[in-house]
Amino acid sequence: MSSRAKSSSHLLLTACVISFFCFFASYMRIPIVPLFATSLGADTVQVGMINGAFMLMAGALSIPSGLLSDRFGRRLPLLGGMILLSGSSLMLFWSNSPLQMAAIYLLFGMGLSAFSPSLMSYVADFTPPDILGQAYGLYTMALYGGMTLGPAAGGFLGAAIGLRAVFLVAGGLIFAMFLVAFAFLPAQAIRQSRGAARPAILPAMIKFMENRQLIACFVATLGGCMGFGMFLTFMPLYMQSLGMNTGHVGFVFAAQTVANALSRLPSGKLCDRISDRSILVSSGLAVFALALACFGLCHSVGSLMATAAVMGISLGITFTVICALIVNIVPMELRGLAMGCYNTSVYAGMTLSSVGMGPVIRQAGFRAGFFLIGAVGIAVLFLFRFLYCHRNAAG
Repeated sequence: MSSRAKSSSHLLLTACVISFFCFFASYMRIPIVPLFATSLGADTVQVGMINGAFMLMAGALSIPSGLLSDRFGRRLPLLGGMILLSGSSLMLFWSNSPLQMAAIYLLFGMGLSAFSPSLMSYVADFTPPDILGQAYGLYTMALYGGMTLGPAAGGFLGAAIGLRAVFLVAGGLIFAMFLVAFAFLPAQAIRQSRGAARPAILPAMIKFMENRQLIACFVATLGGCMGFGMFLTFMPLYMQSLGMNTGHVGFVFAAQTVANALSRLPSGKLCDRISDRSILVSSGLAVFALALACFGLCHSVGSLMATAAVMGISLGITFTVICALIVNIVPMELRGLAMGCYNTSVYAGMTLSSVGMGPVIRQAGFRAGFFLIGAVGIAVLFLFRFLYCHRNAAG
């Protein structure tokens, strides 16, 4: 193995460790914040506003943060975002009102919007093109593992040491990763050109809008996250309506999580071995849409777990390959912007589903809601194929 390959491997391992622990610590707060907010006197509306503040800020600032990383390097927004993530956790420890928590969660959203696109772009900068899919398979597996294990650890620690103390643990973990990033991630990725041009913002955005393949990837991301948001937000309520308990909900979510995480690395390796990677995205979207619709036909824990596992595999394939496609489509000097748009698509899809599907379910029921979101998934699949495969029509 050449020295450059070894350096890339070490940087990838470092990025995966940082990603895992930062998302692990950040998501430790997921089950704690609603409980802590209610202990301070918040009602359900205020709890929703606290989480909404985070989603709004993370989605709105991902694109500007990506632009910042393109113009001034990945290191500045990456480290700055980690400081905000750590600091927001520590500030939650001292918060005394729901309003203070909402303001602090704005900082949390700002931190995540700076951290995530920068580190995703960093991975692309130092990874050789022939193993890009495998690299993103490892990276997203680490990221998703942190997002999955974090809430469980947060709930356990909250019961063991108290709600406030969880914020200290989370802030300390993220600050430790800040020190790791500061010490081991170089200011400039090994494949990044020192003389790379810094394009103006408006021409860069126009160039993005004219790239049909890139728009196709963002459409697939938005549509996929609408479906995933439906699962996360309404599956517990659907299972409750079927007479199932919270333990059953945990089994279904665990099935999705394990299948999703374990499919990432094989998907990345397969992505590196085929010429037309869009086929994997299309296949993943098709299976994903079918799984969403099938939830409306499931009436037992076993059938829900099996369907959730299939959905998890389809998500693991789709999003791993989308990341690799985006990196291949855009030039290096625009990767930060591209990953910012990707993250904005993620948050926008989740938000649209949470807000839009509630009235549908209230009027027509859960089964109709899952059928509808499955149909939306099929529409997204056809739109992705149209945009991606007709990329030269405008030219």
